[in-house]
Amino acid sequence: AKNGLESYAYSLKNTISEGKLSISDDDKQKIESKVSETISWLDNNQTATKDEYESQQKELEGVANPIISAAYGGAAGAGGAAPGGAAGGARPADEVEERPEELD
Repeated sequence: AKNGLESYAYSLKNTISEGKLSISDDDKQKIESKVSETISWLDNNQTATKDEYESQQKELEGVANPIISAAYGGAAGAGGAAPGGAAGGARPADEVEERPEELD
C-alpha cells in the first residue's frame, strides 16, 4: 500500500510538471497541493498501517481523478471511457460465451 501510494503520488507529480495534461492552472494547483501534502505525509508516517496508506491514496485519487478524467475525455470521457469500457468489456464476454456454442 505504501509503495502504491508513493508511486501514484510521484507519477501524478511528474505528469503535472511535464505538462502532459491540458488542465487549468487552478486544477493543476489543486493536484500539486494534494500531491505535496501526500508526499509530506508519507515522509512523516513511515510506519503507518495499510489502511492509513489506502485512505491517503483514496484522498489523493478523490482530488486527481475527476480532473484527469475531464482532461482526457471531457464529456466523452464521462460518457464513453469508464462506462463504455465496462459495457464494452461485458459484451465481448457474452459474445465469447456464445461463440463456443455456435462452434459446437
